[in-house]
Amino acid sequence: MHALSRLVLQDRRLALLSSLLYCITPANVFMTAGYSESLFAALTFGGLFLLEKGFTFRACLALGIATAARSNGLVNIGFLLYLPSLHAISQIRVYRTTTKGHSKVFHYVWVIVHCLLTSLLGTAIIALPFCAFQYYGYRTFCTPSVSLDRIPHALLSLAERKGYRVPDENGPPPLWCMRPLPLLYSHIQDVYWDVGFLRYFELKQIPNFILALPMATLGIIAAYAYFQANSEVCLRLGLWETGAAKGLDKPVPGFFNPRVFVYVVHSTVLLVFGTLCMHVQVLTRFMASSSPVPFWISAHLLLLNEPLLHRRKTSNPSVQLQTVSKNGCKHTAQNPLTALLPHFKACSPTTQSILGYFLSYWVLGLALHCNFLPWT
Repeated sequence: MHALSRLVLQDRRLALLSSLLYCITPANVFMTAGYSESLFAALTFGGLFLLEKGFTFRACLALGIATAARSNGLVNIGFLLYLPSLHAISQIRVYRTTTKGHSKVFHYVWVIVHCLLTSLLGTAIIALPFCAFQYYGYRTFCTPSVSLDRIPHALLSLAERKGYRVPDENGPPPLWCMRPLPLLYSHIQDVYWDVGFLRYFELKQIPNFILALPMATLGIIAAYAYFQANSEVCLRLGLWETGAAKGLDKPVPGFFNPRVFVYVVHSTVLLVFGTLCMHVQVLTRFMASSSPVPFWISAHLLLLNEPLLHRRKTSNPSVQLQTVSKNGCKHTAQNPLTALLPHFKACSPTTQSILGYFLSYWVLGLALHCNFLPWT
């Protein structure tokens, strides 16, 4: 997370603060328990870091294993399609100004072919675990080679109580096997999880929408703020420079860096899909384990609105972010979030809202989920 943030944001302070916020993620209980979110987050952020560094094959391997951990890793294919395309366009722009004649055409063709082959091969690697599992499900239930008398009685009793289907070579195949694209994953979500477009929009689910509202708000703020600051970059899909940016040697560091564009799009897609097509209460851990944007925008808002985080001294000396060591010497705290907590009441409303959200969900998640009570 920290390495990816430093590389994309080009801002050490913002990268550090984002990583520290990630340590108190609102999805804390799912990151520390035996769930797949922590593994998925590590593989996703590691894969994106490798992809940004240009290690495409290793990045695809990491993102492929991430898809084996959680199926929503398929969305990461968008990064593989976008970042190599961005690199190819940059190369073509360089060749256009430095190369002449037939060699220029050869370079154009080679860059395009290389980009297409990289994208196709990488897409296959990332999607392979998902496709392999769907094939396994199809062979198990649609062309079964097992009879009921070979299945342990305990499993049959459990399936009968839960309403599950068991593979039986003597029984008729399930209806989903007859679909043009027989996906076990879609069938389970539809029949057993009741997941579908707008299915969760019921009055009784209002508490769950409220539970997911803070994470959704961060996602909306990130998309709106980025579009307001970089509307031309968004309209051009970040694929080429605008006239105002061509004269700059380096883009402005921070959350409004053009390199953040694809991450904001990814976060927005997850937000829209999670809100409209999923059990909305899982939106918190869904986005916290899939995208760095909620942590980037939170860190950006803290640095923008919290005077105590600024390097310059504040007007109130009693709330300086300093600690006293054993020998009596004052020094600036290494962890700015820890240093903010003793002065929580003196912090800005933005800081109180963000830290309050992160810390309250961090504690409530442990208390509720570990006692089998409803949570995200």
